[in-house]
Formats: sequence, structure tokens, C-alpha cells
Amino acid sequence: MASGSLYIVSTPIGNLEDITLRALRILKEVDVIAAEDTRHSAKLLNHYGISKPLISYWGEKEKIKAEETLEILHSGRSVALISDAGTPGISDPGNLLVARAISAGIDVVPIPGPTAVIAALSLSGLPTSSFVYTGFLPVKHSERVRTLQALSLETRTIVLYEAPHRIVETVAEMAEIFGDRRAVLVKELTKLFETTLRGTLAEILPRLEDSKIAGEYVLVIEGRSREEGISIEDALGEVRALMKKGLGRKEASKKIGEEYGLSKKELYDRSLE
Repeated sequence: MASGSLYIVSTPIGNLEDITLRALRILKEVDVIAAEDTRHSAKLLNHYGISKPLISYWGEKEKIKAEETLEILHSGRSVALISDAGTPGISDPGNLLVARAISAGIDVVPIPGPTAVIAALSLSGLPTSSFVYTGFLPVKHSERVRTLQALSLETRTIVLYEAPHRIVETVAEMAEIFGDRRAVLVKELTKLFETTLRGTLAEILPRLEDSKIAGEYVLVIEGRSREEGISIEDALGEVRALMKKGLGRKEASKKIGEEYGLSKKELYDRSLE
């Protein structure tokens, strides 16, 4: 018996009208819908009159639920994977199931649609030709600071998510570590109380503190200007980071040297220390 197909279906991040005709068709045609939270997804499905068997696919049970979903697929039935909002696997459960489905030779089909990353980036007014998405920052303070210090060297536009109970602290830390960078903070994208704050991180912080802290936040931050310059120590950190990703010492030193106008030889020699 041939296996069924796994459909990765993007659903609205707030406004229920933000769903594609193809996504609605697939949700009506599949045999089973695997939802991050069945109670949450039921609102969307009921709104469009879709009645299908639902299985829960929330984070803490992802390994168990992945196996159950694979059994359904192996039986020849098709499954649509949806998250509470946006695209499954993008800071939401789904990656494990997709990886296992691919290993099992199951057909995986993307059904594109809303994602907060692209929506926030599109309205930011910051460079979009190249950007880095980091998802949620680490919860532990020391790890979060280290992550922000590494991101402060990034020349591409940065997009990240943050929880409401950490958003003020995170923006304050970024203002200190990133300096006078332009940023855009978007709250409750596509929803009734969608709010956008623009300015430098230092300008956004007091406005954020004076607002009601609730909902989902996306931060888009300007990348480091090449004119800002960079210390040799920071440049060496970037060389080592590239080497950890598999780039050779010579190639890494050349890449960072050319990017910041530093001596490739000095970077190479210092990286040997």
C-alpha cells in the first residue's frame, strides 16, 4: 500500500481571512489534521466549515505524536500538519515529523501562507535582500546576552520573536549591546490591536514600557553598518564562528578580512593563537 502525503499547511497568524484557497482545499481533502493545539485550531476549522479527525501535535509530545502520525501516513491516509499560527516548523512543532517522513520516503508537500517573520520584515522598511531569523532568544539570561552579543556583529537585518514577559528586558539589553540601531517592533500582527513601534532601540524602549504588555512580538533590527568598524577581537570571534560551521581557517580569515577591511594575514595568524 502506498503511503499518504504529508501536507505542511500555513494558517493565519491572526486574521482568519489570511488563508489561501489551496490551504482550505487541502484541509477539506485530507484524511486527518495534525494540530499543535486541537482546541485552538478548531476555531479556524469551524469558521470555514471543515470537519476532519483531529490529532494533537503539541511540543512536549512531539516524539510520540510523530510516530502516531507516521503510522497514519503509512496506512495510506493523508495528513495536514498545522500549527496554532503561521507555518509549522518555524518556531513551532513540525520539524521532527517532517524529517522522519522524509527518511521514510513519504511525500512532503508545502502549502505556503502566512508567517510572522516575513510579514514583519515586509513592513519594517529595513533592508530585506539579506536577513537572519533567530526565532526566540534563549530564556536563560546569560545565554541570551551571549546570543545578543554575537548578533550585534551581524551585518544582515535581524528578525526574532520574543515572549511578552521578556520583551521589555530584551529590548533594554539590545539597546545596550547593539547601540543606536534602527528597529521595528510589531505586536499582534494582523489582529485587531496590531501595533508597530519604529525608531532606534533606545527610542522604542520607553514607548514599549508605557504600553500594555500582551500578545505576540516580532522584532526587526538593523544590521551592523560596515562603517561602524569592528575590533580585531570581534573579527576573530567571527572567524572562529565560521570555522565551527566547517569553513577552513584561511577561507574564514579571508571572508571576514574582506568584509571588514582587515588584514587577512593578521586574522589568520591571530586565529592560531
